[in-house]
Amino acid sequence: MVQQKVEAQISALFDRLFAAWSDGDGKAFAACFTEDADYVAFYGQHLKGRQEVESSHQEWFNGVLKGTQMQGNISAIRFLNDHTAIVHCIGNTKKRQQKNYPRNRESINTNLVVLQDGEWKITAFHNCRIKEFNFLIKWLMKRNSK
Repeated sequence: MVQQKVEAQISALFDRLFAAWSDGDGKAFAACFTEDADYVAFYGQHLKGRQEVESSHQEWFNGVLKGTQMQGNISAIRFLNDHTAIVHCIGNTKKRQQKNYPRNRESINTNLVVLQDGEWKITAFHNCRIKEFNFLIKWLMKRNSK
């Protein structure tokens, strides 16, 4: 019962994160993170701290990510203790002109969330694209397994 309540609180955190992205709101997006958060973005940028998460995302929301929508769901929660958990999410974005979320744009992120002053916050985030191995990698793997 208690674990279900905590999982619901963590789920609400990620619902706020996805909504803030879809609203193009860098401040609300960054509010989901601790003050000293570490955020490794899709292309490898390492953002340090809530302020950098906010300013970078607002710049992206005003530019290259303008009008994008995000959806996602938690695929796993593993509690390390009563106030720390590892959370994996699968997420996807679509551009303004797209009707559907393209499956080939799904990403997975690994999050370390902590209970801070009664609220769950993300303190570490790492994101990468979900990709199938291409022909060359498959061929090399098969070749090297002989």
